[in-house]
Amino acid sequence: MSGPFAMNQLSKSQLIEALRTHVTEERAARIHELSHLRTNYVQMAIEDVQQDRNAGALIRTCDCFGVQQISVIEKRYNSTVANSISKGSDKWITVNRFDKPDTDNTVACLEHLKSKGFSIVATSPHQPTVTLPDFEITQPTVFLFGTETEGLSNTALEMADERLRIPIHGFTESFNISVSAALVLQSSISKLHKSELPWRLSEEERVDLEINWLLKSSGRAKREIAKKYGLQL
Repeated sequence: MSGPFAMNQLSKSQLIEALRTHVTEERAARIHELSHLRTNYVQMAIEDVQQDRNAGALIRTCDCFGVQQISVIEKRYNSTVANSISKGSDKWITVNRFDKPDTDNTVACLEHLKSKGFSIVATSPHQPTVTLPDFEITQPTVFLFGTETEGLSNTALEMADERLRIPIHGFTESFNISVSAALVLQSSISKLHKSELPWRLSEEERVDLEINWLLKSSGRAKREIAKKYGLQL
């Protein structure tokens, strides 16, 4: 079985039916419904976020808008972000961590995403190439957000394909990072769903995600259930 699990007994469809018996009908139906609305076409990356509540808010924002993947670039504040993630903020989201010591994790992350065909869109009020109302997604896109106080690093800005500015009509220079993310995703995901772009997960990706969510919904019995159905976590 591809994806996050290895399986030796059941087909994926049989496994899903078996796992559904371990959650409520309402939860199983909701998981199935939402798995069809998830996207990997748009993703988020955050660089060196300082406050764990902001990291958690960004992950929840991804979940609310159906964005499945978030890359966390960790430099100075890695332990703070790690605490947020360990509290379960990523239960429904795939968190990709770039936190190797003695490595420029910004370069590592953005080079990895570019190699996968993503356009990197840095959110910044400085020297923008496009404003949010005019921005259109035309290819797989990662929105990149920086620290609460300093914004994105020069490396991130230089490696970005575009710089996106959210219009401000007050004295404050920028929105809170979680508000910025919500505004960007609300605008972009709304346009994406109306477009002809192939934004949905492949069926294989969707099925693997449904299995993942069903297992996570089984609570403390997760490992026993995995053993029962021949899954290697």
